[in-house]
Amino acid sequence: MKHYISPTNPMRAQYAPRADYSATHFAYACLNGVATITLNRPERKNPLTFASYAELRDLFHALRYASDVKAVVMTGAGGNFCSGGDVHEIIGPLTTMTMPEMLEFTRMTGDLVKAIKACPQPVVAAIDGICAGAGAMIALAADLRLGTPGAKTAYLFTRVGLAGADMGACALLPRLIGQGRAAELLFTGRAMTAQEGLAWGFFNALHDSAQLLAQAQAMAQDLADGPSFAHSMTKTMLHQEWAMTIDQAIEAEAQAQAICMQTQDFKRAFEAFAARQKPVFQGD
Repeated sequence: MKHYISPTNPMRAQYAPRADYSATHFAYACLNGVATITLNRPERKNPLTFASYAELRDLFHALRYASDVKAVVMTGAGGNFCSGGDVHEIIGPLTTMTMPEMLEFTRMTGDLVKAIKACPQPVVAAIDGICAGAGAMIALAADLRLGTPGAKTAYLFTRVGLAGADMGACALLPRLIGQGRAAELLFTGRAMTAQEGLAWGFFNALHDSAQLLAQAQAMAQDLADGPSFAHSMTKTMLHQEWAMTIDQAIEAEAQAQAICMQTQDFKRAFEAFAARQKPVFQGD
């Protein structure tokens, strides 16, 4: 992904590569423009801690300025995606915090969702086994979701005495699977089966566990090899048009397409079509 900023412009310093990022609280690897983030506490079904929340938030925020990451895969180690916030390392300490401290934490978790939504790269979640609580919200924040027949997704906030409204759940989930279905899951905290998730549009496809990560990475690679500037524009419009009228959305898309028509990838696509060849996109 290239950026139209002069090398002498001080803003250029913000556009830093992230392919060689070294993660502390999860596994991270980047190959051919596809970054794979793996939550890797399999003995506990990959729960989140205060530190991993913060590092994920910061990484996705930094990806807004990455020059070498064009798509992201999120997955979990050991046959599970993520069991949510760690009971002992998050929920226990929260019971002793003051209200301002609790609000600082809940805002941080929401900031993670916002950072996933705001990064220009398409994010593909590869979901196997348990996908619960905050893990289910990370999956929901992704742009595309692949699952396995054994995946179980639960927004179980009410099971721990909290509202189903957490990290944007009441806004995001109804838009994806419908108001009634979302209300049932958020009120009851029950697990949505993989078959329900596929039928309701939560999952884009289901794959065997052994093939899940490879399928997700292949999907991400196809996106990374495509017109990445145009993909970032698509992601932006998918997010922003929720708050627009139809007329506003049509005008916004007219402007978005006019911008994309100025890219070299648009010219490459035309030239390849004219030559009866497959276009090779470069993201500029």
